[in-house]
Formats: sequence, structure tokens, C-alpha cells
Amino acid sequence: MIIISGSASPKLSAQVASLLGAELVSAEIRHFPDGEIYVRTDAELRRKPVAVIQSTCPPQNDNLIELLLLLDAAKDLGAKRIIAVVPYLAYSRQDKRFKPGEAISLRTISKLISQSGAEEVITVDIHQEETLGNFTIPAFNQTAMPLIGRYLRGLDLKDPVIIGADQGSIKRATRVALELGAEHYFLEKRRISPENVVVYPKDMNVQGRDVVMVDDIVSTGGTIIGAAKMLQQQGAHDVYVACAHPVLAGNAAQRLKDAGIKQIIATDTIEKDVSVVSVAPLIAELLK
Repeated sequence: MIIISGSASPKLSAQVASLLGAELVSAEIRHFPDGEIYVRTDAELRRKPVAVIQSTCPPQNDNLIELLLLLDAAKDLGAKRIIAVVPYLAYSRQDKRFKPGEAISLRTISKLISQSGAEEVITVDIHQEETLGNFTIPAFNQTAMPLIGRYLRGLDLKDPVIIGADQGSIKRATRVALELGAEHYFLEKRRISPENVVVYPKDMNVQGRDVVMVDDIVSTGGTIIGAAKMLQQQGAHDVYVACAHPVLAGNAAQRLKDAGIKQIIATDTIEKDVSVVSVAPLIAELLK
């Protein structure tokens, strides 16, 4: 197998290739003065299985177009089988229509990837697993939550409690908690507007305990910050944040630290300083 690394996922691609003993190819990616993207790979792909690994993290649109160009180029160059590995899938939260006339963006993105040359898709902790049905090719989702739980085991946490950032994250919190043998809950929240989320406290004992808030994506950090303040008021010892996808838009990481978050723990679906857990074993296992 040949692993083609997109510009958003070089470290993850190298780890996957190492685990598989596969050839690693770094595509040549350039931007023309007008903003158009140039993609080239000089590897011999004819009659070989190829996996293109490219997260569609910010800048989402550039990384998405790069992914589509790489997949189509691999097909045109005669690859025998092409797998799109998209560890973080952009637009996954735009999976339904809330107001008349809205685009269901995830459906469009799924169509584009399905028609670009890929025969299968692999992603990690997609926002809602049932939305994989938007692809017209086989699509597989892996969860990084057990890996995060194993990382937390090494932190010597004080009587930890795992809390899902909302009811939708209860399954993720459960998977993390199972690795620790810890209690788990979820926070109730109501979104007033895209920028305004109200968090409702639950009847849970966090006095003197370390708390880990778990979610699939941490973007602006607004919900987490509100919840952290509530937990601190209830006597939590240290508050941690764990997620699969550290989007951390703008100055979100600093805002979380300023709010008293002890550590942000994330995976390398998006390669950042907080990416202390690698999903390479999950991807390599599926590619085998």
C-alpha cells in the first residue's frame, strides 16, 4: 500500500505508514498567486492500493479541495484501490436543515468525496455516526475515546469523574470512563444562538475530584468554559478537557487555560500542540 500524505496530516500519515510498513509519499502542494491549489505526486500508483490521508481542518475549504484533487489524481494515475482517510471531516455538524432554504452541507461534502475517486472512506469520531449514510461509498467511523481513556490512566487523576459536554456526548464519556473505571455523567445545555449556549448543572458530586469534560470537537470553547466555571463552583479539584478534534478556533486554547482548564487532551486528527493521543493505530488497523 502507498500512503499519500496531504498537507494537513503529515505526522499522522508518517505514523500510519510506519505501522503498516507502507511507502509514504508526500504530495507536492502549492498555491498559485490567485489562490488556486496545485497538487502533484510523482509516485508510481498504477495497480497499487492507495490511501490518501488528509484532515479537512481549518482552512477547511483549502484542505477539502486538496483532498479531492489528490483522490482524483490517484484515480487518474491508475491506482488499484483508493481509500480516503479523513480523520477530521469538516462540515459534519451541518448535517440537517434548521431553517428553510439552508444547505445540508455535510450531504454535499459527502457527495463530493464519494465521486472524487475514493472507493471507501475512513473517518474518526464523526459528529453523528448515522450521517455516514450520506456517502454513496462504504464509510467507516472509528472512535478515539478508548485511546483517550488510556492516556488519562497515566495522569494519576484524583477520584476522576468523566462528563460528556452534552447529552449527545454521553456515549463518548462512557467509552472514556470504561477505560478508567470511573463514574460518568453529561451536562445539559440549551443553545440560545450559534454563539450563546446555556449549561445546566446536574446533580453530581465533584467535590475535591478531578473532572474530565469529553466532546468530539472543541471549537470556540465557549460551552466548555461555562461548564468549567460551574464545576469549579461545585468544588472540583482540577478540570481537564478531552476531545478527538482540537479545532480551537482563534484564541480558544488560551481562553480555556485562562478559565482554569488544567490540560487540553486531544488527538492528532488535527495536528496541534495539544495532540497527545495518536489515532494512527485505529487507521492502520482498518487499512490492514
